[in-house]
Amino acid sequence: MALIVQKYGGTSVGSVERIQAVAQCVCQTVKAGNSVVVVVSAMGKTTDGLVKLAHEISHNPIHREMDVLLSTGEQVSIALVSMALQELGQPTISLTGAQVKIITESEPTRARILHIETERIQQQLNQDKVVVVAGFQGITNTWEWDITTLGRGGSDTSAVALAAALRADYCEIYTDVPGILTTDPRLVPEAQLIDKITCDEMLELASLGAKVLHPRAVEIARNYCVPLMIRSSWTNEPGTWVLPTKPQMRSLTNLEVARPVDYVTFDAKQLRVSLLQVPDKSGIAARVFRKIVHQNVDVDLIIQSIHEGDTNDIAFTIRTPFFKQAEAVAQTIIAAIRAYQETEADLAEVTVQQNIAKVSIAGAGMIGRPGVAAKMFASLADAGVNIQMISTSEVKVSCVIDALDCEYAVSALHKAFEVDEVGNRELRVPTEWGLGTWDLGEDMEIEKTDASFSLLTPTLSIRGIALDIDQARLAIRQVPDHLGMVAKLFSLLAQHKISVDMIIQSPRCRMIDGVPRRDIAFTVAHTDAEFVRETLAKAAAEFGWGEVILDGAIAKVSIVGAGMVRQPGVAAKMFEVLAQHQINIQMIATSEIKISCVVAQEEGIKAIRALHSAFGLAGSQKIQVPV
Repeated sequence: MALIVQKYGGTSVGSVERIQAVAQCVCQTVKAGNSVVVVVSAMGKTTDGLVKLAHEISHNPIHREMDVLLSTGEQVSIALVSMALQELGQPTISLTGAQVKIITESEPTRARILHIETERIQQQLNQDKVVVVAGFQGITNTWEWDITTLGRGGSDTSAVALAAALRADYCEIYTDVPGILTTDPRLVPEAQLIDKITCDEMLELASLGAKVLHPRAVEIARNYCVPLMIRSSWTNEPGTWVLPTKPQMRSLTNLEVARPVDYVTFDAKQLRVSLLQVPDKSGIAARVFRKIVHQNVDVDLIIQSIHEGDTNDIAFTIRTPFFKQAEAVAQTIIAAIRAYQETEADLAEVTVQQNIAKVSIAGAGMIGRPGVAAKMFASLADAGVNIQMISTSEVKVSCVIDALDCEYAVSALHKAFEVDEVGNRELRVPTEWGLGTWDLGEDMEIEKTDASFSLLTPTLSIRGIALDIDQARLAIRQVPDHLGMVAKLFSLLAQHKISVDMIIQSPRCRMIDGVPRRDIAFTVAHTDAEFVRETLAKAAAEFGWGEVILDGAIAKVSIVGAGMVRQPGVAAKMFEVLAQHQINIQMIATSEIKISCVVAQEEGIKAIRALHSAFGLAGSQKIQVPV
C-alpha cells in the first residue's frame, strides 16, 4: 500500500461536475489499496475574483487582510470535495492549513513553509480516511497565529511539502494539461508530451515560464526526494514523471528556507578564449562555434555580452588539456569572422587567457532567492577574489576567477554557505526508502547499488524549448572593475528582494579616466524593471557607474536538457538555427543543462518554433490545451 498525495488545481475543481469527477478519481486510488491525502486549490477563478473584490473596496489593501480573504477560496473547495467523497461512501475529513499546522514565515502573500506537523493527518489516515487539505495557505508560528498565503503556485508547493513531510511514496499533480510538454503548445501545436524529466531540468523549464508546475514545488521535490507525477484531471493520459536525481537526507525543519546551497564545486584547470569587438550581426556566433566543433574542444561556459555600437563580446572557457586546440581555435575564429569585418582595422581581438578557475555553488532555486548570488559575490569579495565571468541558472551560480585565488574562493564559499563537503558528493539514501532504480530513458539513469546511488553520465538529450517574454534587460555601462563592486550591485537588488535571472559581465575591460571598467547586464521580471532602473540610477553616482539602460522589448529562448555539458555542437546548432532564420543573438548564457539566448521580442515566437523543429521535438499528434 502506497501513501499518495494528490493535488487538484482550480480548473479541476471548477464546477460541481468537476468536483464529483475528482471524488471518483480519489476513490479509485483508495480502492487500489492506497492511502490518500488530497490538496485542492480554490474553484476556477475564485482567487482572481477575490482580488478584484478587494481592490474595489481598497486601493491599497493591507497584505494581512488579503491573506485572510484569499485563503477562503480553498476552504470552500475542501468542504465541497469532502462532501463529494462522503456521498460516494468514502470516509473523509477536510482540514485548513491552520488545522494541519502548516507553519510558515510571517511574510504575507508570499510566505515560505518552515515546518508541517503531520500528527493529525497521520491519525486520520490510520482511520482509513481521505484527508482533504487546503492548499496555498498556512499559519505563522508566532503567538498571533496569523493566516498566511504562499503566493503564486502555492497549492503545488503545499502538496509537495506535505508529501515530503509525510514521506509519501509520490505526489500527483492534476492539472488541465496532459503533463510536461516539450514547449508551449499554444505557440507550437506540435509540442509533445515528455514521459520523464529530472527535477533540475524541470526547475529550469519552470523558471523559464512553463506554468504547469511552480519552481518552488520542484525545489522541494528535488531537495526531499519526492517523485512527482504531472497529469491531466480531464483525460487518462499517462502524464510526466518528474524525478529527483540527487537523493539526500535533509531536516524537515525550515523546510523551504534552510540550506539553499548543497555543495561547492571548482575546476582549477580552465582557460578562457575571448572574442572582443565581434560584429553584432546575425550568424556570427554560429560561425564561430561551428569552427569550435571541428576542433573537438571541451567547451564549458559561454557568454555573450550586450552590444556596444555595432559590436559585442563573446567569451567561453575550455579545459586546460585543450590548450593547443585553443590556440588553433583562436586562429580559426579570426578567419571565421573576417567575412563580417568592414575593414582590416575593424578586426576583432581574440585572446587566450590561462590560469583561471571556475567556482560554483549548486542547489535549488538560485534565481528565486535573490540573496544567494549576492552572498556568493560578497563572500568572494571579502576573500579578496575578483570575478572575471558570471554564469547563472536555477541550480547553479558559477564565477570565473584567477586560478591562484581558487583555494581562497572555495574556502570562503564553504564557510559562507555552511556546506559540509566540497565537490561532487556520493548520493546516499537509506535502503528502506525502497526507491529501486529510476530509469529516465536512454540519456540518464539513477542506479541503486546497495545503499548508494550514482548518476550515470548522460548522453545528449534536449527535453524542452522555452520562451520567456516576461523579462526586461538592465545594462549598466562602465562599472568599475574593482574588488567587491559586483557584490555591491547585487546586494543592493537583494535588499529589495529583486530576483535576477541572466547575469552577463563583459569580458572586455577598458581603461576610462584611469579606472578599469566593464559593462554588466542582467534580466529581471517586467514588473520589477522600472523600479530596478530607478534604484540603480540613484546608486550610479555613489558607486561610480555609467549609464543605466532598460530594454523591455526582449525575449529569452532556451534549450534545456541533461547531457549538454561540454558539447559545443549543441550550442553551435542552436546558434546556427537562429542564424538561418535571420535572428540576431543579443546575449548568451549557459549552464550544464541550459543554453539561453536573448533576442528581440518580436523574434521570440519564430525562434522557439525553429528550435523546436530543429532539435527533433515535434510530433504528429497535436496536444489540446484548454484556453
